[in-house]
Amino acid sequence: MTQKDITFVADFLTEHFNEAPELYNRKGKYFNVERVGQYLKDEDDDLVSPPNTEGNQWFNFLKDSIHLKESPLLFPYYPEKSLHFVKRQMEGVIDQCLQKPADVIGKSVHQAVRMSLYKISQSEDSTPQLFKLPFLWNDKTSNLHYVLFTMLENSISKIHILRRHTDTSRSVSNGILAVEFGNFLNNSINESSDSRCYSCLDAHFYDDETVTVVLKESVQQEGKERVLAQLPLS
Repeated sequence: MTQKDITFVADFLTEHFNEAPELYNRKGKYFNVERVGQYLKDEDDDLVSPPNTEGNQWFNFLKDSIHLKESPLLFPYYPEKSLHFVKRQMEGVIDQCLQKPADVIGKSVHQAVRMSLYKISQSEDSTPQLFKLPFLWNDKTSNLHYVLFTMLENSISKIHILRRHTDTSRSVSNGILAVEFGNFLNNSINESSDSRCYSCLDAHFYDDETVTVVLKESVQQEGKERVLAQLPLS
């Protein structure tokens, strides 16, 4: 702790750690500093020193509003309870609100298609990360859903594009395809195929017709070239 921290704590104790004789017979400690700690106790007992809400603008506003006073949209206030109690109450309300949508959505979701992307050995201790950069795009004009991703290991120079119709009963041509970059940026046919090979660092849809990719030169040296390219889906 710094001297500033110690001074801050000392000032706080000096200001708030005063005895309160009127609370001697109450449960819990009877120092004013307890007014802070009482809100953090995980128990359902009433607060030892409830806050004084007199003059609070929000409470006065609610009291004077006929429509808001009994509104089910406002979370009820428990001036005698700790924050832990209020937190549990709020979690219960939120869980209740989310349960029905979760049931409805869960029952409406079903598997539309299943594709095997790769196989791994059963004897491996840990599953390698071969699936990378999944990016989703929904073309609302054509009602098509796209997934962009790359596969590591032996296909780092490719990006894969999965295309499905949003209506699962319909299918589209070229449901999944791969685009290989390789040495397509070579300036001439005289350059060796290994001299300018590129792999994909990132890929996102720019709009419904265009994919933006960040490419990296795959040579093992400093100053690797980076290329920002935009590819038309067509």
